[in-house]
Amino acid sequence: MSKLTDAPKRILIGRALRSDRLAETLLPKRIALPVFASDPLSSVAYAPGEVLLVLSVAGASAYVHSPWIAAAVVVLMFTVVASYRQNVHAYPSGGGDYEVAQTNLGPKAGLGVASALLVDYVLTVAVSISAGVENLGSAVPFIVEHKTASAVAVIVLLTLMNLRGVKESGRLFAIPTYVFVAGVFALIAWGAFRGLVLGDTMRAPTADLEIRPEHQGLAGLALCFLLLRAFSSGCAALTGVEAISNGVPAFRKPKSRNAATTLALMGGFAATMFCGIIALALATGVKMAEHPAQDLLRDGEPVGPGYIQDPVISQVAAAVFGDHSFPFLLLAAATALVLFLAANTAYNGFPLLGSILAQDRYLPRQLHTRGDRLAFSNGIVLLAGAAAALVYAYEADSTRLIQLYIVGVFVSFTLSQTGMVRHWNRLLRTETDRARRRRMQRSRAINALGAALTGLVLAVVLITKFEHGAWVSLVGMAVFYVTMHAIRKHYDRVAEELAAPDGPSEDSLRPARVHSLVLVSKIHRPALRALAYAKLMRSDTLEALTVNVDPEETRALRDEWERRAVNVPLKVLDSPYREVTRPVVDYVKRLRRESPRDVVSVVIPEYVVGHWYEQLLHNQSALRLKGRLLFTPGVMVTSVPYQLRSSELAKQRARRNQDWNAPGSVRRGPLDGAEDTPAGTE
Repeated sequence: MSKLTDAPKRILIGRALRSDRLAETLLPKRIALPVFASDPLSSVAYAPGEVLLVLSVAGASAYVHSPWIAAAVVVLMFTVVASYRQNVHAYPSGGGDYEVAQTNLGPKAGLGVASALLVDYVLTVAVSISAGVENLGSAVPFIVEHKTASAVAVIVLLTLMNLRGVKESGRLFAIPTYVFVAGVFALIAWGAFRGLVLGDTMRAPTADLEIRPEHQGLAGLALCFLLLRAFSSGCAALTGVEAISNGVPAFRKPKSRNAATTLALMGGFAATMFCGIIALALATGVKMAEHPAQDLLRDGEPVGPGYIQDPVISQVAAAVFGDHSFPFLLLAAATALVLFLAANTAYNGFPLLGSILAQDRYLPRQLHTRGDRLAFSNGIVLLAGAAAALVYAYEADSTRLIQLYIVGVFVSFTLSQTGMVRHWNRLLRTETDRARRRRMQRSRAINALGAALTGLVLAVVLITKFEHGAWVSLVGMAVFYVTMHAIRKHYDRVAEELAAPDGPSEDSLRPARVHSLVLVSKIHRPALRALAYAKLMRSDTLEALTVNVDPEETRALRDEWERRAVNVPLKVLDSPYREVTRPVVDYVKRLRRESPRDVVSVVIPEYVVGHWYEQLLHNQSALRLKGRLLFTPGVMVTSVPYQLRSSELAKQRARRNQDWNAPGSVRRGPLDGAEDTPAGTE
């Protein structure tokens, strides 16, 4: 079985890496930017459109408010970026929002932040992949017809890329991300040059269309609510900002400074592109509608169900570069690709956070394990499975999925920044150096502003999006919270039960006697080896045990036993219903009842085969019996292996590949300065 799974595993994710090569997988800033910031950078492909879609409810005249909404989003983004720059310096271990809240606000707040982030990471993958599939589907009809299957296929592809390791996947993702960023900046620069210097008139493909307002003449509270809803939709541009604070350990040294620099670059790029796209959309007359078939009018008539509404960025590119020109096609291709790659932010943040939570015993310990390529493989696979399930449930519809978005990330923003304020307050109580106090007070002010603004935005998001799907995110967070709390209680209960007492205990006392049983069905080499091993144990009593399922076979075994003069008594258990497991278990339990202070040692001979299909033909009774005996107190089960020829051949094949690792082998322990020692197993 191991060789059967090992070959495709090596083809798909590459050869295993030694633990002491972890430093080679750390990221320079030029690779870290596309790896951790592809989500907020790619948000300009849909965040401006979401703002205009909401404003279109009041008609095209409401677009005049979009610059103010963009300015509010940019102010919030700069505040959040500045706040997180304080986080990565204060908490460089990679815990990010979770560590900040856990340390300063308590375990419950930390668990709440972790739940919010896990939900947000899953949604990041689902939304980004679905948006990319829809963008690509406008050019390839086959993808539209099989949208859900296409989205799941992209998730599988991204999963395989990330299983190959962070650095390798970062190199794959860097080129399209930088092409996209360069393309958007070129679009903004050329559009500004044409409009401001050359005085050209640029018109989007929808410039001649009209919007039928769903609610005309909105004013007062109704208009305020609409603007708040548009603002909350525009805040999608901030998703993924926290991933850098969670991924500080993946940076090269100096880790904190490199992470802070990457944060600043990401904030500057994302804010500039977001504002530039909004400005060019207004200048070129872009029209968007939530229901374009009915609400977009051409010559007073609806455009009809056959109309395909292109994203804002595509319409702006058509107006600035020219429809289907080479720059237009290049930007369109880069946009579709970067939307897929935006999910990579979650593929790096989710496994890292999962590893930290597993270390704190809130998630299964397997999530703390690095795989063959030194990536957190179990976390990557778990994220892919959850995102694929969400994509399938919502049929890869990005419009429906976006309604679930943002809630989780702003919960983590608010609690994290509140925790940072407490962090600085605690340090200021003991700090006496004036220069350091001034720096701490400045950092506290930045984090306090961040906490206030993100808390306000969280309230706005919950109010404006709750009925549109935000409640699903809250349910998901609650499920994660309860599950992780239950896992921690289980681990704590087990640890308390397993803790060794200071003084003598029942577990440290030597048993009164050891009664050994060797299971035999016939006299062959495995049985003789098991009997020889049992004799070496020098038990107080030793007997061979067989179950009378077939009288003829049992009679033949007795005769052979006597002929060979085996100096171990043979005990035959009757089984009128032809069961093997139950008579043995009942006999063992009877021995325990008769002598509670004795220990029963059951020795089971087993065949070791070299092929997975051979395993199906042998050892099935032994497996069932071991499974039953494990639940019987005072019983020790020992397997005595007998290697068949096929297992020796398999071992020789395995030795040809020095990097071969049996499935299930677990590599743990500190990786910095790891020595050339065999990996431990759990």
